[in-house]
Amino acid sequence: MALDGTLDELKARIAHLEIELSQRNKVIQDLNRRVQESNDSSQPTPEINEIEETLRRLMTRIGMIVQGTKCLLMVHDPETNDLIAERPALGLDESNLDGLRIATTDGLSGHVFTSGAPAIMYDAVTDEFGSKEIFSQIGVRNGVCVPLIVEKRDEETNKVIDRKTIGVLHVFNQRFGGVFTDEDVALLERMSRNAAAVINTATTFRRVVEEKRELEEQINALSIGLVMIGKNERVSQMNASARQILGIALDESLHNRPMDTVVTNEDVVKLLRTAITSDIEVTDEISISEPGAPENMHTFQVQSAAVNNESGERLGTVAIFNDITAIKNVDKMKTAFVSTVSHELRTPMTSIKGFVSTLLMDEDGTMFDHTDRMEFYGIIDKECDRLRRLIDDLLNVSRIEAGASMQLVFDTVDIPEVLKKTITIENGSTYKRETHTISFESDPDVPQIIDADPDKFEQILHNLIGNALKYSPDGGAVKVKASMVPGNEFVQFAISDQGLGMSPEFLKKFGEKFARADNRDTRSINGTGIGVFLVRNFVEGHGGTMWPDSEGIGKGTTITFTMPVKQTGDFAANLSSRVAG
Repeated sequence: MALDGTLDELKARIAHLEIELSQRNKVIQDLNRRVQESNDSSQPTPEINEIEETLRRLMTRIGMIVQGTKCLLMVHDPETNDLIAERPALGLDESNLDGLRIATTDGLSGHVFTSGAPAIMYDAVTDEFGSKEIFSQIGVRNGVCVPLIVEKRDEETNKVIDRKTIGVLHVFNQRFGGVFTDEDVALLERMSRNAAAVINTATTFRRVVEEKRELEEQINALSIGLVMIGKNERVSQMNASARQILGIALDESLHNRPMDTVVTNEDVVKLLRTAITSDIEVTDEISISEPGAPENMHTFQVQSAAVNNESGERLGTVAIFNDITAIKNVDKMKTAFVSTVSHELRTPMTSIKGFVSTLLMDEDGTMFDHTDRMEFYGIIDKECDRLRRLIDDLLNVSRIEAGASMQLVFDTVDIPEVLKKTITIENGSTYKRETHTISFESDPDVPQIIDADPDKFEQILHNLIGNALKYSPDGGAVKVKASMVPGNEFVQFAISDQGLGMSPEFLKKFGEKFARADNRDTRSINGTGIGVFLVRNFVEGHGGTMWPDSEGIGKGTTITFTMPVKQTGDFAANLSSRVAG
């Protein structure tokens, strides 16, 4: 009779377990479905807390069925090959789980994981495997351990086609001082399948969430704008650069909002809509005003690509916004540069051709006296020098852009001597007016000698003093001031004029290739925009820096640059490597 009672009790428990298993399977299937949806679409994923709560309820149920007071999950970490304690735990202080791990070759946990067979631990202190773990330290007397096995079945035949052990499940301390039996093992093995399925789902979910987080961080870090739109024309992703381009606050929630309520630029909306409905990639150039400064227009190259899931189903489109404003501006400047250079080359060539032709007309030498001839020769000589300087500048820019080596040859340079020579030459410049004055002042602590490339140093001074004269057509004082930078390692040179000045916008472009101030007063002044570019690179090649200052149009300009007193570093072993591009 007692045996019949035990059998009836076991049958009742098994029937109850079948119902429990059916319910848990439904929960697991629902979680798996939602994780799969999170992989295949941009829909929000279930919170990890929801999965953990399902696992917590399952652990509680397991403890009740096998009469255990404590339950612990140990999940395999493939990277370290350790078994790591996993939340939730039943009857244990979860704060003690942090750092709780054991190698798969050690203890009861490792034995069950490696063998794939369950085991009963009758005494945590004396058990062959259990004594090697910290069970006694967390109040464990006895226990049972089963492997957590995930099975993959064929959809048609329902046969197991793959089996993987992902961890172990412990149940400790049977109630009322009892011990676990083989019947408890059988019940626990059945329940562990559900636990394994939930843990596998949670692991997959965490991996999806982590990969999604990493992808979002990478997308957000892109310097180009990136926008992802679902096939329902709702926003699924927009990185920080795209938000800045389109004038959208970084903290504004955009997920799943209609595209046309987020993007206000009609050209962008039109392109995105075309990309969503089209099977081909769409590429176009779109002008977008700068947020907060509508007068500043930026040109973006926008390219789209289809976003499909693994089965090839269209999910939406992704578009990248690449700011090509600078490239466009360089193209415009190059076009203007070619036109300007053509003019600059034609002017001296015209003078040379004219005076040579005039001299050739005097076949018998009676048309012009010696004074006239010398004047003509002088003009031809100056125009040849002008032509040579222009060609040298062009060649230097070409070398820099091609990455060719431009070696600086350092020697001792006498600052007062070079400045005196430069000022004497510039006093004879065609841009020098009677109302111009050129002066040089040096602080007492400025050394007379510095280490520099004499030719390049002289070219720097010629260009900057020449520009000061050129861009002050109404005359005025041009002052050169030398002083020491705090620390006494650099000499600072400041060339100031009382001329046309610079706008705040041009100050930002100063020293760029082909950059020239574009206003009514400067358009009539000849120049290519490459002289200052070369000067800046020569200064940087020496290890110095250069910058402009101006209070605005019509208020003069001061160009300041620094040069090291001693060349202690190999600043200019290859100047092109510092400035190319």
